[in-house]
Amino acid sequence: MALIGVNDLIVIDEKDALLICKKDNAQKVKKVVEKLKSSGDPRVDNHLTTYRPWGSYTILEEGLFYKIKRITVLPDKKLSYQLHHHRSEHWIVVKGTAKVTVEGEEFFVRSGESTYVKTGFKHRLENPGKVNLEVIEVQLGEYLEENDIVRIDDDFGRNSNY
Repeated sequence: MALIGVNDLIVIDEKDALLICKKDNAQKVKKVVEKLKSSGDPRVDNHLTTYRPWGSYTILEEGLFYKIKRITVLPDKKLSYQLHHHRSEHWIVVKGTAKVTVEGEEFFVRSGESTYVKTGFKHRLENPGKVNLEVIEVQLGEYLEENDIVRIDDDFGRNSNY
């Protein structure tokens, strides 16, 4: 995107939305959000990048029976020990080393390696390192929403009801 010869504009370019408005009209953004909300647009509540106490995830692509995320786990942080009733997960480590727990068995997955978690298996992803852990997660199943998380143990006191 390039803008030439314009003044006093706010330009926000995200993967799923583009906003261009004059600075003195910024307060009208709320009306746009209200319009999107009233039409049921999912972008009002669901953003591509979601931040969690352990790091963040970004949805890269999704289809009817799959979702692909980039997960960033901060150093010395871990996701909850959890399971899913409706999806399996394939994790590919692209940066760092992951400590993975599946059904109580712990092992390490290094950059360039991957592992698979079957539907219904208890699992955890952890970053024991000093740099951010970057993982590509491929979810497969008939239901891929965040409320299919059953938390068994969580460092941040979150429950299963998301």
